[in-house]
Amino acid sequence: MNADFHHLDHVKEQSTSKKTLWITLILTLIFTVIEVIGGVLSQSLALISDSAHMISDVLALGLSMFAIYMATRKPNEHYTFGFLRFEIIASFLNGLALIVIAAWIFVEGIKRMIHPQQVDLTMMLAIATIGLIVNITLTLILSRSMKAENNLNVKSALWHFIGDLLSSIGVIVSAILIRFTGWQVLDPLISMVIGGIICVGGYKIIREAYLILMESVPEKFDLNEIRAELALIEGVEDVHEMHLWAISTEHYSLTAHVFVRADIQPFCVILAVNEMLKSKYGIGHSTIQIEHAAIHDHGEYGKRFLLTHG
Repeated sequence: MNADFHHLDHVKEQSTSKKTLWITLILTLIFTVIEVIGGVLSQSLALISDSAHMISDVLALGLSMFAIYMATRKPNEHYTFGFLRFEIIASFLNGLALIVIAAWIFVEGIKRMIHPQQVDLTMMLAIATIGLIVNITLTLILSRSMKAENNLNVKSALWHFIGDLLSSIGVIVSAILIRFTGWQVLDPLISMVIGGIICVGGYKIIREAYLILMESVPEKFDLNEIRAELALIEGVEDVHEMHLWAISTEHYSLTAHVFVRADIQPFCVILAVNEMLKSKYGIGHSTIQIEHAAIHDHGEYGKRFLLTHG
């Protein structure tokens, strides 16, 4: 039996994102092992917190890779929008991971401030310098990928590595300052600052994913403006029951009920509406229901319309 439920596949190929995430995952995994060992041996909380963040990066990248794979699967009789939404779920989980890591760093930082520990500054500085080079490289790779393909998963991964980049800088600054001042408290203090920055990144990713999951109107659109544009189309007398949401990043859907004049061919109105939405707003998936207030019951709304439009 043919399983074509509609003419749109609702899939994302995302070849650039796939390649980018694979490269990022391999490099991150290698450096994570180095940093975990170095953090434990040097007893630096800044380095350990950075390595914990790197472990979360590996898990986040793995989740993002799985989300991209899911996004390439075609719709079926149970998932008629395909599996694009999994990208948003993965991003939401990645954002939560950032918040949890930030909280852990903050708690450990307070413990270390109460009970300072000696750190191996030479090892701490050497590993942090390698980490800085790796994180600058990965941040650049992900930034270029974001320009080629808008993907919330890649964006969440980018925030992870911006946090890593800042962590590496923080560890280096911490090591230098401790060497010259002897203030061991700087190690946990800088770690907590890094944790705060990571928390901000996590919040931004969670908020964006939450808005999509709640099917809110994407921020780039003004629903009143679109409704006004629809009302300008020949034959359109009223637009109501209008909904606009994102299935995933750059995949938008719109539904609306439209009252049209009786002397207008409804198919022409639908064609004009679809063309306008696609050409002006980039909305390629729209469902327009043509109605007449005298035939379709709309309660008080319909009665008021008939009174004003005869």
